[in-house]
Amino acid sequence: MRTFLKILTLFIAVGAFGGAVMMWMDPTGVSWGGEPMLEILRAKIPWPDIFFRNFIPSGFALLAVNGLPQLLAALMLFKKHPWACRGTLACGIILMLWIVLEWYVWGFVALSNIYFVLGLIEAVAAIYCIRNGK
Repeated sequence: MRTFLKILTLFIAVGAFGGAVMMWMDPTGVSWGGEPMLEILRAKIPWPDIFFRNFIPSGFALLAVNGLPQLLAALMLFKKHPWACRGTLACGIILMLWIVLEWYVWGFVALSNIYFVLGLIEAVAAIYCIRNGK
């Protein structure tokens, strides 16, 4: 189970890092189709003039909330840290909460739905790992 969790946490971390870099390389969202999403963010999230003039803050948020914790969980799994499975459980829950926020903002989008399922699988696998010590 730990091998599966290592692969899953690294996959999610790489996706978050890639998404953050994409937002930083084109903060307007024009090249990757995110420009309309910026207007929706401005309408639904507080302090739009501070946080949503472009996607740079969103990239940092994605990295801080999902990318770095997932990478840390993967490292803990590789090092066989006693709290690795608990950290992975926390990452799965955080990812699902992140996606719930995305659903609130944009509605159900295929990529968001996939990542919610990945977060759920991660959380369930982490619970199995905690209960069975594997």
